[in-house]
Amino acid sequence: MLGAVMLGIEGTALLGEERERLRHPAVGGVILFARNYADPAQLSALTADIRSLRSPPLLIAVDQEGGRVQRCREGFTALPAAGQIGRAGEMAPALALEAAEQAGWLMATELRECDVDFSFAPVLDLDYGVSSVIGDRSLGRDPNVVAELALAWQRGAKAAGMISVGKHFPGHGGVAPDSHHARATDPRMLADLVHADLLPFRRLINNGLAAVMMAHVEYPQVDDKPAGFSNRWTGYLRNDLGFEGAIFSDDLEMAGAAAAGDLQARAVAAINAGCDMVIIGNAGREADQLLDRIPASDSRSALRLARLHGRRALDSDPDYIAKRKASARALLAEL
Repeated sequence: MLGAVMLGIEGTALLGEERERLRHPAVGGVILFARNYADPAQLSALTADIRSLRSPPLLIAVDQEGGRVQRCREGFTALPAAGQIGRAGEMAPALALEAAEQAGWLMATELRECDVDFSFAPVLDLDYGVSSVIGDRSLGRDPNVVAELALAWQRGAKAAGMISVGKHFPGHGGVAPDSHHARATDPRMLADLVHADLLPFRRLINNGLAAVMMAHVEYPQVDDKPAGFSNRWTGYLRNDLGFEGAIFSDDLEMAGAAAAGDLQARAVAAINAGCDMVIIGNAGREADQLLDRIPASDSRSALRLARLHGRRALDSDPDYIAKRKASARALLAEL
């Protein structure tokens, strides 16, 4: 059974101590960063090594949104930022929808060829023009447009055998501080979010969204805890939005998570709040001190996580894949 912790690793190959750490029953996945990538052949060897450690195999994830957030670059297509797709839609809506679908498909195809299960994408945050950490990672300001483009992106990824992870619930775009480095507080009431920030999440959930990543943002009109540590927000996901997929924390080492205590306290608090998996990307040996203290995954969480493994693409004919890659790259170059 997969555990509730997703860990980062140090380099482009596993260290001996990392092999032992990843075998711990509290671990359920590995998150990859740019430091873990050299080229597609190296990535394939690394994912095969990670797969060999456990049965069922650990989940393998990465942030491969496009634009400034793309961990795998050499040998991969340089994907456009989501905002670039959104801006294209202002003049050519049909082009933007096709570009979003092809970007999702191309991103997923290239990662699945290296046996990466999924990317933490698409970003569903709205771009209010105040958040530098979101900015052009967002598909735009209009929630209906963001939803339509994200649905197209999800269709493309699904066709390539990959699930989608909507982030950062319930919305990071309305605050200026970067929750990687500072406390972030959004003063709006729930009613202000329902038909704006929450709309893209609701639309994707109604169309089979497999996973959601929580925001390290506080919404004091709803709860005094950051969303990823809040039973009210995870309860809203489950009960009000009917979400049945997996819930991820954002990286627990971010400054926006500090209100929950030290790293161990953050992990326990997020799991107790309803997160199925918590991310600890850069702890290294420090993770060893907390793995034994992590609550065991329950059967429902384990089932939700097991559904996130990559699947065989709907069409895996090599000639078709090569032609579609060329077509997708040509289309994205028009943006």
